[in-house]
Amino acid sequence: MSTEVPRQFKPNLVLVNRRKAAGWESRKRAARELHRVGQQCGIRETPTVEAIEKAMYRHETGRVAVTDTIYRQLYCLAYDARPHDLFGELTSGAEDRPHFSARSHKFVTAFVGPEGATRLRESARCAPAVGEWHTCYSAPVEHPEGDCTLYVWPCGSAIFHLVEDVQLSTIAALAAWREVSYGDNIKWAIDYLAPIAPAEDESAVYVLGAHWVTEPAWSVELLDTALRIMSTPKVLLHRGRAMDDEHLAHAELVEQSLLSDAYDHVGIESFGLRGISAGYASWSGVVYHPISAERSLTEAEMVACELAIQSMWAYSDAIARQVEQGRDPRVPPEHGWRYLRGVRSRLTVSRLREPGQHQAMRRAILRTCDLMPALDQAIETLRDTDRG
Repeated sequence: MSTEVPRQFKPNLVLVNRRKAAGWESRKRAARELHRVGQQCGIRETPTVEAIEKAMYRHETGRVAVTDTIYRQLYCLAYDARPHDLFGELTSGAEDRPHFSARSHKFVTAFVGPEGATRLRESARCAPAVGEWHTCYSAPVEHPEGDCTLYVWPCGSAIFHLVEDVQLSTIAALAAWREVSYGDNIKWAIDYLAPIAPAEDESAVYVLGAHWVTEPAWSVELLDTALRIMSTPKVLLHRGRAMDDEHLAHAELVEQSLLSDAYDHVGIESFGLRGISAGYASWSGVVYHPISAERSLTEAEMVACELAIQSMWAYSDAIARQVEQGRDPRVPPEHGWRYLRGVRSRLTVSRLREPGQHQAMRRAILRTCDLMPALDQAIETLRDTDRG
């Protein structure tokens, strides 16, 4: 049976648009087509055309969620789609759903070169940063959206670490906010750097996101699945499509489908510890929830790890871009291959007293960000240049 939804109705725009895309402007026409498909596929329980039309009205207007197996099957067959693309349990409006709270850590990363790094340090009045994995300098900077700290490495990497508190009802809403805000964050960083130390390649400026979940909105059974989705939020969105209400509605449907299917992906690495924390890393970002705050990793540890890794991503990428342009990379002697060899050791070799959770986080982030091949190539290239 379909489940009644006692609320202000929210239309299922995904089903409506699928019907219209098939050329069926009226539900009556669509009902006839679904009935025909059911008959052709030998589905004995295929409802009558009249019953299908009534059900379509209730489904499309959001009066009921599509939980009946027959209708789910008919829709998928008629629209040549997977359940993943069509269905989700829209049983409450955003105002009725439980919200999750998190701190969003955005690492807006650019490469400004060694000389640019010096100018940037002086302009922002940076002081030596404490507790970072390799020598860098930092200073707070004004940002319209949240708390922001500028980090500058003498080799030429610069990172704006932007922290924003978010409270949302769906991961889809987070994915949408992330999609829109990343472009704004990149533009802001480019504009900030332009008069002082312009990015060497504006197209290489990027944002890496990490989320520290303080209050989850999911049951214990769904928590890990939700965090895996949060670590790869683009899986909810269409590529190259403008973010609007229809896109968000579809993303919410996909989210519910993935939650029910225990979503996982080979590109996601777990670094949580059962009963203490839940953490996942992917190419798209990192998410962590401290179940036991006294025994889990600290927020500062996650931030320091990302700062170290993203700063070297920017440096390795700058070297690779010079090579791909047919040039021998030009770097200061103090930041040549020996410097990068030391960086690689710091990133990959465990410390004598490094806790197991910290080790697991470092390794998971390194594996999923794919820094090591780039770093190894940069070391080899600079060593060859040095010999030449």
